[in-house]
Amino acid sequence: MTVRVLLVDDHPVVRVGLRGMLEMTEDLHVVGEAASGDEAWTLTATLRPDVVLMDLRMPDVNGTEATARITARFPDVRVLVLTTYDTGEDVLRAIEAGAVGYLLKDTPLAQLVDAIHAAARGESVLAPLAAARLADRRRAPVAEQLTPREAEVLGLVARGLSNPEIGRVLFISEATVKTHLVRAFVKLGVSDRTAAVTAALSRGILSPPP
Repeated sequence: MTVRVLLVDDHPVVRVGLRGMLEMTEDLHVVGEAASGDEAWTLTATLRPDVVLMDLRMPDVNGTEATARITARFPDVRVLVLTTYDTGEDVLRAIEAGAVGYLLKDTPLAQLVDAIHAAARGESVLAPLAAARLADRRRAPVAEQLTPREAEVLGLVARGLSNPEIGRVLFISEATVKTHLVRAFVKLGVSDRTAAVTAALSRGILSPPP
């Protein structure tokens, strides 16, 4: 299955470089480029990509606001942030706006390609450094304790359910599922679903699925 990608960045040289790298991969197809949040919204409505690769700092409408608009109107379109900014505040705002993941621009190509495919499947992807920044911002004495809902969501991940499937089981939005997962990642000190389930099982937070 070919994943259709929309590139959003206000620097033309970045878009050209990304297009060149991604189109070397047979199952990725760049369907368009946007230089602003407004243009990203317009092209998403027109092109309906599978994944929007979104920068954060842009003129007019920024990436976080564009993410919120896109995910609210087009819930089947996944937004994956790709930026140079790694503050906990930036990460938290992007995830709460509906982004499925947050990567930095120094991410190796192979990892970026894997992350785009994961995003297309509705899976959460968080760069280790971004996870660390978010953990620093949110660290508190009870940080290691998962809430009942976070544990419930993680338990469904352990059973092999995707984010959309978890949302349907729990009667919550996919964006809410992603928020619970990212918060669980931070508390467990991990950066992906598999590591989160492994950590939760090893600490006795989850019981092994039947």
